[in-house]
Amino acid sequence: MITVHHLNNSRSQRILWLLEELGVPYEVVRYQRQPDMLAPPALRQIHPLGKSPVITEDGRTIAETGAIIEYVLEKHGPNSRDGGRLVPPAGSDARLAYTYWLHYAEGSAMPLLLLKLIFLRLPGQVPGLLRPIVRMVAGKVQARLTDPQLDTHRRYWNDTLQQQGGWFAGPDFTAADIMMSFPLEAAATRVGVDGYPAVRAFLDAIHARPAYKKALEAGGPYELMK
Repeated sequence: MITVHHLNNSRSQRILWLLEELGVPYEVVRYQRQPDMLAPPALRQIHPLGKSPVITEDGRTIAETGAIIEYVLEKHGPNSRDGGRLVPPAGSDARLAYTYWLHYAEGSAMPLLLLKLIFLRLPGQVPGLLRPIVRMVAGKVQARLTDPQLDTHRRYWNDTLQQQGGWFAGPDFTAADIMMSFPLEAAATRVGVDGYPAVRAFLDAIHARPAYKKALEAGGPYELMK
């Protein structure tokens, strides 16, 4: 059985959701963030980097969300309740889009959203006398660097979702949409998605899925950091 080493308010929520969509049995070992919001040292006993998500199965330890998703779908997808439908057919345009968004989520979207989080939190991490200066510098960096780029990405998401009928890799829901859920949820929390109706519709649609709701029950309270 798959064991998901799950850190609260983290990317590992996507793995729980994937497993619920597939109907694959799993167990959860929960870890709580420390006051500094980092993962506890106990996760380093599972993987040297001490990050989540990490899964273990049959003596194997697999880390990184995209790698876990590919592993789970390859091993369990065809015989799952889903029957392999979370991956488009090989050689199709949808498969090419699926592969792109599966990698884009962490390769292009999340680094930018992490920078946004750092600059949002930075003024609160320095002594009080320095906060006005740090807040001004952080604000200028956001206005000139992160926010314009996030505008571009949000337009890109919105246009893609409109063109594809509501999902990222085509007219059908796939694991690429599970992968993209975290960047869009993070964007909604950190910069908002007002003015991007297809993005909002996507978030509403995934939050309404029964498997998403079951994953929340399995993983516990889920709130992205601001």
